Amino acid sequence: MQMPSSPPAHSPRCHALIPSAGSGARLPGDAPKQYRRLLGDCVVQHTVQAFLRTPRIVSVAVVVQADDTRAATCLRPDARLAILPRGGATRAHSVLGGLDGLLQAGAMADDWVLVHDAARCCITPELIERLIDACLPDAVGGLLALPLPDTLKAADPAGRVARTEPREGRWLAQTPQMFRIAALREALRAAMAAQVAPTDEAGAMERLGAAPLLVPGAAFNFKITYPQDLELAQALLAQRAGDRA
Repeated sequence: MQMPSSPPAHSPRCHALIPSAGSGARLPGDAPKQYRRLLGDCVVQHTVQAFLRTPRIVSVAVVVQADDTRAATCLRPDARLAILPRGGATRAHSVLGGLDGLLQAGAMADDWVLVHDAARCCITPELIERLIDACLPDAVGGLLALPLPDTLKAADPAGRVARTEPREGRWLAQTPQMFRIAALREALRAAMAAQVAPTDEAGAMERLGAAPLLVPGAAFNFKITYPQDLELAQALLAQRAGDRA
């Protein structure tokens, strides 16, 4: 990937982009997982609040489907918060729509964007700051991730162990994932043109030859996927609320 050869004329800012356009099909219920309630607030409100509590984040944009009616009632108004009805058929489409929305709202092409899953509601300002500190001096950017802690098994079609895979050098990707707006936009557009659907932003960047930085994350920064994840997230958020009281 071609990187700028000289420093930008202005000091790049950090924006948060939170795709919240998915249906959450793996979590049964009467609402997508980002709109389920924990301690009285929607999952996505807890997520957004962590970024609003991070001073270096100048704006937070939540990307939803055009017919979404829940976000406006779930998210408390804030001067730095915008709801963008630019959701698409895939995560990549939603993120690309969000990037276009950021640029139209005044973000610069060489600003940084931190893309974060709406359902990773246990993220903390401290983790966000850790990623920003690591990526600001980096030419590419990077992502929060965890070294694989468990033995990794490959399965055969019958659901039996086919082999044990080495776990050395393997990481579990998390979010936020932090890249320059223009570079990420180029990577996503290239993936779509090739009819490739990257499952995260780092994957799109990798396709263009970039090597994103792996920044140690935390086990509590998990994505709500299954019913027990809601219970775990509620317990963790309740503990934090008690600690702040």
